[in-house]
Amino acid sequence: QVQLVESGGGLVQTGGSLRLSCAASGRTFSSYVMGWFRQAPGKEREFVAAINWSGSSPRYSDSVKGRFTISSENAKDTVYLQMNSLIPEDTAVYYCAARHRENNAFDSWGQGIQVTVSS
Repeated sequence: QVQLVESGGGLVQTGGSLRLSCAASGRTFSSYVMGWFRQAPGKEREFVAAINWSGSSPRYSDSVKGRFTISSENAKDTVYLQMNSLIPEDTAVYYCAARHRENNAFDSWGQGIQVTVSS
């Protein structure tokens, strides 16, 4: 069973930075795609970024491209989301997610972590 645990959230001012971490366990993840999603109050959950476990093929939503960087550190079974130039619109609960590369949908989720950007 896949377990995903996020850490690193918190409160930051506009223009600041945060790094989220997602510790993964319960599987050998070499065939997995890892992702970050977020959900703001009153809004649907939205895709933020994804990466193959190997670290290849990072992709981003248009709203974070150029500001956020997703990466993986296989030796630590951890995926990161470096968030720079944060704006209040980035305020949300951020979720780590995983899917086997043969699946179309992410089917394992972390509990979520709050990120708040003050203006």
